[in-house]
Amino acid sequence: MAFDNMDPDVNLDETLQPEESSNRPFLIVAGILGAFTLVALACVAVYALYYVPQQRATQSTQVAEVNAQNTLVAEAIIQTSIAEAFTSTPTVTSTPLPATAVPTNTPVVVIPTNTLVPTQDPRTATVAALLTQAAVFQLTAIPSVASTALPSTGFADQVGVPGMIGAAIVLLVVIFLSRRLRTAG
Repeated sequence: MAFDNMDPDVNLDETLQPEESSNRPFLIVAGILGAFTLVALACVAVYALYYVPQQRATQSTQVAEVNAQNTLVAEAIIQTSIAEAFTSTPTVTSTPLPATAVPTNTPVVVIPTNTLVPTQDPRTATVAALLTQAAVFQLTAIPSVASTALPSTGFADQVGVPGMIGAAIVLLVVIFLSRRLRTAG
């Protein structure tokens, strides 16, 4: 009764067997994701082993340069403050000789002496004066007002809108390919 049409050409064993499901699309997608993960790990390793030490070396060099410059400025400020604290001695006025003095015949003895007086380089004084003016300007500068600009940190600021749109398109392509591979199998 269940089989009203008894066609001898139709093999019931072939029609009732369940279809074998193929895992090929899943394995392809899993392989692609695994390869992507390995490439990402390799990129992180290259970044950690190559770029980070270079950045640290550059940063330490910059710190050393700033410290050296700060030391020079501090020395110049100290020299300037010492120069400003120096008081010159009052000049002595010469008194004229009385008019009644009679010249005498006195022998003169000549003794060679070093009459050269060492002088400082004028550039040193100029640099000291300029550094003093810079220090005074820094002390009297108007304090800066707090910035109203937005901070420039975060993923969107570094990658930007085109990068985010590209990532969204790549993810949509992955979704459509996985659905197509799933229905094709």
